[in-house]
Parts: sequence; C-alpha cells; structure tokens
Amino acid sequence: MEYTESRTIATPEGVQLELPLAGLGTRFLAIAIDLLIGFSVALIVIIFAASAAGELGAAIASAITLLVFYIGYQVLFEVTGGGRTLGKRAAGIRVVMDGGAPVGLRASLIRNTFLLLEGLTLFYFPAIVTVLASKNNQRIGDHAAGTLVVREIKPPAPGYMVARIPQAHVASWDVAGVEDADATAVRMFLDRRFGFEPGPRAALAAELANKLRPLVPGVRPGLPDEAFLEHLITAKSRSIFREGPPDGG
Repeated sequence: MEYTESRTIATPEGVQLELPLAGLGTRFLAIAIDLLIGFSVALIVIIFAASAAGELGAAIASAITLLVFYIGYQVLFEVTGGGRTLGKRAAGIRVVMDGGAPVGLRASLIRNTFLLLEGLTLFYFPAIVTVLASKNNQRIGDHAAGTLVVREIKPPAPGYMVARIPQAHVASWDVAGVEDADATAVRMFLDRRFGFEPGPRAALAAELANKLRPLVPGVRPGLPDEAFLEHLITAKSRSIFREGPPDGG
C-alpha cells in the first residue's frame, strides 16, 4: 500500500509539473457536501411527486433524482466547472486528466458511472480501499477514466494577484500550438510563483517562456518572461472561449 502527496508529470515540452493529490479526507468532505445538496433537492422533488402521483410517482422521482445526481450533476459541474462540483469547490479539490489537462465529457461520464456503483451500491467501501491502495490516490472510476483528483493551489496574497490583461494586447497571438498540459503548467507556475525564491522563480519562468515562445506567433520582442506567460494564459483562455469546450475526455 502506498499513499503519496503529489504526482509529477512531464508536459510535451519537457516541463516537470507537480500535481498535489487530494487525500481521502478532502475527497469525502467534497462528496458529503454534494450528497447533502443532492438529497435536499431530491427530498423536495420526491415530496412533490408523492403529493401529485402517490407512491408510484415518489418511486419514479427517487430513481430519476438518483441518476440526475450521480451522473448529471457530477458530470455537468466537472466538465463546465473546471473539474469542480460544489462540494469539490468547497473542499478545495478538482478533477483533472492524469496528464494534467482539464477533464472532458467522456472521462467524467466514465468516472461518475463507476461512482454510482462504488458509492450507492457498496457504500463507498471500494472507493476507500482503492484510494488508499493506489499510488496516485485514485478510486476505481479514476483508474477507468484516466483521471486524478488534485488539491487546489492556494492563490497568492491579494497584493500579488496578476492584473487583468486587456484582450486587445493578445488579439494577434496564435496559441493553437500550445498544448493544454503546457497551459496547465504555466497556470500552476503563475499561481505558485510568489512562494518561490527569486532564483528558482526566474529560472522556471525562463524555462517555460523559452520553450513556449517559438510556439506563439505574434509575440512582440522584449516581453519579460513572466509577462509573456501571463499574456499567454490570457490568449489561451480567449482561444478556448472562442472555440468552445472539448467534446471528449
């Protein structure tokens, strides 16, 4: 049995990215919050169905709300909410692909279909055992979907937050050549940089910038490394919004 705190992956550009793994406690805090939300909504729906259609209506409403919670609610929030349901957001964790990319529709459907089996029918016992036994803290659904649950990185103090960059400044940038894993590496660096010593911080910024600059036509010469990375993320977000979310996981 092995229980680790982080998973290190390499992006296609050779940048080492450390993903802090979510532990059993935070994962079950998240599902407890989600269950409380789901059961509260389900109770209202079932009471209304029972008053309108009797026991049969209540039974049908129970089955529908169960599927809506375990599949619809979980998948909707994971795919559109950056890997976070309301419970995961409160617990400070999110779901990502095992390469660090955002979770997609297919992967979320797979992991939450397994959750229906692991959680509802077997009282989360298989999930507990596999999270504890897995070197990457994965339950069965995570293994099947190729996903990880990671802790959110604490943002820097308010005085250090990056200022919003006007879209016009990056309108001419072509970021199609920047992979999602590379963008994730940049985001994590920007989130954590204020906790680094000046030397390592500058070195990592230079490493990321030097490897990604050639992939981004339209960058003006002389832009400092960290400013380039900030602009890159703004341009990447603009590109994703224009193209729409991915269809699969």
